[in-house]
Amino acid sequence: MHTIADVAREAGVSKATASRALTGSPQVSPATRARVHEAAQRLGYVASTSAVSLATGRTRNVGVVMPHVNRWFFAEVLEGIQEALLERGFDLTLYDATPGSENRRRVFAEFLSRKRFDGLIAVGLEPAESEIDTLLALRQPVVSVIGTQRTTSVVTLDDTHAASLATAHLVSLGHRRVAFLGGTSSTHWPHVESARFEGYTNEMRDAGLAEHITRTPAELTMSAGYAAAVDLLSDPSQRPTAIVAACDEVAIGAIIAARRLGILVPSDLSVIGIDDHVNAEMFALTTLRQVPRDQGATAVELLMRHIEDPTATPESVVIRPRLVVRNSTSAPAGATPVAVRDAAWS
Repeated sequence: MHTIADVAREAGVSKATASRALTGSPQVSPATRARVHEAAQRLGYVASTSAVSLATGRTRNVGVVMPHVNRWFFAEVLEGIQEALLERGFDLTLYDATPGSENRRRVFAEFLSRKRFDGLIAVGLEPAESEIDTLLALRQPVVSVIGTQRTTSVVTLDDTHAASLATAHLVSLGHRRVAFLGGTSSTHWPHVESARFEGYTNEMRDAGLAEHITRTPAELTMSAGYAAAVDLLSDPSQRPTAIVAACDEVAIGAIIAARRLGILVPSDLSVIGIDDHVNAEMFALTTLRQVPRDQGATAVELLMRHIEDPTATPESVVIRPRLVVRNSTSAPAGATPVAVRDAAWS
């Protein structure tokens, strides 16, 4: 079995330099670090985790806490986090903290206090500030994905802008009776939903369509979107010509509901979502694209900065969405598309 001394000799550096290179120390130049890593790879040398921890005071392990691991957004964020951590030689400890569960209580009350990591990434924990406070009390760097926290660095989508763009797209096609579908008072992410509803209402008012502002509540799932859309679309006299869905899953549920009611999409009803879900292409859904995997990678990048400099000021990285036009939106029958303010698309 090869030792660190063998790696140092193979790379032509001292043992101290080899050790620093393999533990990610910024005191080693990129060229030297690459040479040491190549030497370690040739020799099949793998540093002992306990030895690295003793030498650096770090575990090279990051804790990740999220409310779901089996839903599209969270799974994509997790993949981005894992890939970025593996590139840096870090391990990952995942905590699935389902809202309202006993497991979630135990994660915050017991497991996180064991401090087996160099930093934490909290995904979708807002608005429970007490939970963020629990993480900060561990005195380890913390980065959030989704949220409005100012006590941690955060990576988040510009939700207001996303819904504004979605609404502007429909208005530009000539729609006036545009409804907002999704969001409830009991949701786990009220900030996200309220920001998206705000973007919709702002755009409707700016377009002179305040009288047509309406919201049908629904949890952010495909089944809930379907059920809410059935109620919304069942009365022909009150039926909107277009829907801004709070997320793609709700939008897909609305499309399925429309089809079962005999309402053609997009000739009778236009539907737009927010996310660019993995199934958006299958349903030809027009949407506002965010890339959760990139958000996970960005969160790791921010966390590494805080690990290297614990005094660094928290940063806020706001993702700007991009409109992806597919076949779920079109002009309503007899309407003439209108010009949309350039500012809405910036």
